[in-house]
Amino acid sequence: MNQKIRVVLIAVGLMTSLGLVVAVIAWMSRSGIITPAMALLLLVALLGFYIGFGVLILTYRLICKLR
Repeated sequence: MNQKIRVVLIAVGLMTSLGLVVAVIAWMSRSGIITPAMALLLLVALLGFYIGFGVLILTYRLICKLR
């Protein structure tokens, strides 16, 4: 598989998973399962996870290229 296609598929997969989790959180907030404040807290935490793990993956890849 071409490297560009692989990167695009990974990016699409990550965006899809983020979008689905955000949609579930929004649905739970609108249906009254969780409060809007709790939904906002979940969204901020989710964004933090994606950014944090992204930094970890980038650091790992950089270290692997240095070897």
